[in-house]
Amino acid sequence: MTDGTATTTDLDVRLEKHRTELTGYCYRMLGSSFEAEDAVQDTMVRAWRSYEKFEGRSSLRSWLYRIATNVCLDMLTAGNKRARPVDLSESTPLAQAALSPRPDHTWLEPMPDARILPTVEDPAEAAVAKESVRLAFMAALQQLPPKQRAVLILREVLAWRASEVAELLDTSVASVNSALQRARATLAEREKDKAAGAAVSDPLDEEQQKLLDRYVAAFEGYDMTALTALLHEDAVMSMPPFDLWLTGHEDITGFMTTLGAPCEGSRLVPVQVNGLPGFAQYKPDPEEGGFTPWAVQILEISDGRLTGFHFFLDTKRWFPLFGLPLHLEAETDQIEEGG
Repeated sequence: MTDGTATTTDLDVRLEKHRTELTGYCYRMLGSSFEAEDAVQDTMVRAWRSYEKFEGRSSLRSWLYRIATNVCLDMLTAGNKRARPVDLSESTPLAQAALSPRPDHTWLEPMPDARILPTVEDPAEAAVAKESVRLAFMAALQQLPPKQRAVLILREVLAWRASEVAELLDTSVASVNSALQRARATLAEREKDKAAGAAVSDPLDEEQQKLLDRYVAAFEGYDMTALTALLHEDAVMSMPPFDLWLTGHEDITGFMTTLGAPCEGSRLVPVQVNGLPGFAQYKPDPEEGGFTPWAVQILEISDGRLTGFHFFLDTKRWFPLFGLPLHLEAETDQIEEGG
C-alpha cells in the first residue's frame, strides 16, 4: 500500500509507532512531561490533517520530527527555562530550611522511561538515550537557545547527519555545525561548574543493585545511621515544587528527622524514571489507614554512593503518569513496578 492510499487505520498505526521516540524528543526540548505529551499529540493531529500534502520526499519519521520541532519551537517562544532547585539558588543550611513553593512551570519534571525511551537492540544507543534524559543533562539542555537545543539533540542523541538536520530546520549544514559547536561549548562550560550527575550502569551492576536494596531498607526503616553510610559527603536532596535543597548527610538526615519526620514508616515501590533508578514513595495515611502517595524519588549514584535524591511531590500529577495507585492498603506486600 502506498503512502498516498493509506487507510485511516493504517495511518494511525504508522503514526503511533513513532509516539515514544517523539515524546522523548519533545521532553528533552521542553523539560516538561505533560507539555511533551501535548506537543506530540499536536504533532499527530497536524500530521493527520496535512497527510495528503506529504509527498513522501522524506521518510514519515523525518516529517514527523519536522512537525514536532516546529511545535516545540512555538511552545518555547515564551523563553521559559525549566530548572532544578540546585540551578536556581544556593544550598540552604538546615537551620534556615523553609518550604517555599514555586510555580509548576519553574521545574524540570520527571518522566517514566517507558514513555520516552523506545526499545532498541544496540546497548550503546540505549545507554546514550538514557543518559540524555537524566536530570543533570536535561537541566543543561534547558540553558541552550531552542534551535541549538534541537540541533544538539538531533545530532548528539539521535545521531542524525548534519545534512538531515539542516533539511529539517530549513537551514544550511554550516549553520547546523556552528549551532552544534556553540551548544557543545555551553555544555562543556556548564560541566566545569556543576557536578556531572549520575554514573549509573545500564542495567544496574551488582554493587549498584545492592546499594539500592540497602537504601530501601534504610529509608523504610528510617534508619539515619544506615542512610548516612550510603550518602556521598556532598550528596544533594531536593523537593520540587519547593526551592529548598540540602547538601551533606548531616543536613539531609537532620531534615528527615524534623520537617520530614512524617515520612517515617514509608513504603517504596521501584520505578524507572529519567534513565535512573527511582521509587514511588507512599507515606502512612493516619486518616484512612494504609499508605498515601508522597513523592516520586529519583536517585543519582556515583562511586558506590548516593550523590543525589530528588523528591517530586506533586503526586496527583505524577502517580497517574507512572500508572501508580493513589492508595496502598496496609497489608499490601507486593506492588508491581511502575513506570
